Amino acid sequence: MARFLIAEARFYSHLNDLLIAGAKGRLTDAGHTVEVLTVPGALELPGAIALAAESGRYDGFVAIGVVIRGETYHFEIVAGESARGLMALTMDGIAVGNGILTVENEAQAMVRADPAQKNKGGEAAAAALALLELRDRFSV
Repeated sequence: MARFLIAEARFYSHLNDLLIAGAKGRLTDAGHTVEVLTVPGALELPGAIALAAESGRYDGFVAIGVVIRGETYHFEIVAGESARGLMALTMDGIAVGNGILTVENEAQAMVRADPAQKNKGGEAAAAALALLELRDRFSV
């Protein structure tokens, strides 16, 4: 049994609730324990996960959030930098599933977040599980 932390950027609560449900379902169905941590936004997710990883309390992580394109360049910065930060963590051997949706509108986000539809929260949890398995496989 592994311990997972779902770190969420709680901006679109109703969409995050769906993503978290999908991620929790996948992890608990696999027999793992789950905690949820809330941070202000997607840009804070990599830092929060890095701090949590340093604590040694968790075996894997799932980043949850929704970034919807607006009228400014801010979307590109948030989407790109949050993904870059999460990728840097995985390159350091931390098992992180990226469940940050980057979409054009709320309708797209709803389809992707809903566990009964595209279940991107569950997919992010599956990615974290796969990375944890690989890390354990290649550990010396």
